[in-house]
Amino acid sequence: MLLSLLCACQIAASSPPLLVRVGDKVHSVPVVAHPEGGAALRGDQLADALGGKLVDAGRGRWRFELGEAGVTLMLLAPFAVSGEDPLPMSAAPFRSGGRLFVPYTLVSDVLPRAFGGLMFDAERVELRRFAPIVRRPIAPRVIADAAARTETAATQSASAPSAAAPSAVLPPMITPSARAPARRRTVVVDAGHGGRDPGTTASTGASRIPEKTIALAVALKLRDALQERGVTVVMTRTRDTLIALHDRGPIANRAKGDLFISVHVNAANPGWKNPGATRGFETYFLAEAKTEDEARVASMENEAIKFETEQETSRNDPLGFILRDMAQNEHLRESLMLATLTQDHLKQVHPGPSRGVKQAPFSVLVRSFMPSILVEVGFGSNAAEARWMTSAAGQKQLADAMADAAVAYLAQYERKVGVGEP
Repeated sequence: MLLSLLCACQIAASSPPLLVRVGDKVHSVPVVAHPEGGAALRGDQLADALGGKLVDAGRGRWRFELGEAGVTLMLLAPFAVSGEDPLPMSAAPFRSGGRLFVPYTLVSDVLPRAFGGLMFDAERVELRRFAPIVRRPIAPRVIADAAARTETAATQSASAPSAAAPSAVLPPMITPSARAPARRRTVVVDAGHGGRDPGTTASTGASRIPEKTIALAVALKLRDALQERGVTVVMTRTRDTLIALHDRGPIANRAKGDLFISVHVNAANPGWKNPGATRGFETYFLAEAKTEDEARVASMENEAIKFETEQETSRNDPLGFILRDMAQNEHLRESLMLATLTQDHLKQVHPGPSRGVKQAPFSVLVRSFMPSILVEVGFGSNAAEARWMTSAAGQKQLADAMADAAVAYLAQYERKVGVGEP
């Protein structure tokens, strides 16, 4: 998969078109630039070339169907769903001119994995359909059904590689209350920064408040909201103290946590045009950053390491790295789905736009061996958003939304594996 991801990312918009071979017929599908970098193709053209179809399933979902099999695609979600298994892609689908465009990784990695009878030839830049399409059996994974409330996106120009990522335009939706898990679960809540590490600064116009203070206030309200929903909560910190980044994951592991949620406040890149106007919320899971901004946010949050006096002796141990990597890969898809649910619930209460589910190498997530996410609850560099995040009402809305997402994920997990059922 890594090789195909690299191949996809290296293909530029000026590259030759993708060749799709079905029997003796060869079709050509143009390659365009993806707004997040790399390449993309028009979904309906790709489906037609393969003898399939792209079906708009509504609410930001599409079915890419070949014969009787198919995968589900969702706007702003960097994965496709085959059966109950999410298959990661290098970027999310996006819309432009009323058309759905899909990342090149759908061709190079997802479709050949999801269906028998397809093969991608990287050397010839060719996708071949050489047998009747059947769905490949994929090891079952526990995922949440986030498709019902997936985000839709604003129209963008496919010819503009520098276009910003799509922004959500779906109106708020009223959803049923999350069903409580069948057995008591444990969620580890992590308030970012603390002690001599203040994090970024939120400026309300009348005052300046450090990120560590906002993160702790929201985290404590999240604790209360989860406990009200019947969930056991373990906090990495409950006061203004510094907890080393590499200690937070092990705290969660020792507590045998089912989920790990780290709360943070974002800050705009000073180099952006009008950075003070940037608003919104985004949820991260642990993976290599796909964009410059994802890498910037991870670097900003990882700076907490400079406040730590002790160094982790096993950090550079090759065996330790391999074991951590194996443990994290086990929970990658679950983390992605928890992030999707969290983003989905937050958009129902947050005054700013949804900036989507993202991925980046956050140090705080590396050693938590369970589904783990980092939530940037808003931009402290935006005065209006800072005022909302520092208000008791805003913090409670954030906490309730994240708690509902966590409980919904846990309940769906149990329905998948039959926990608590006769």
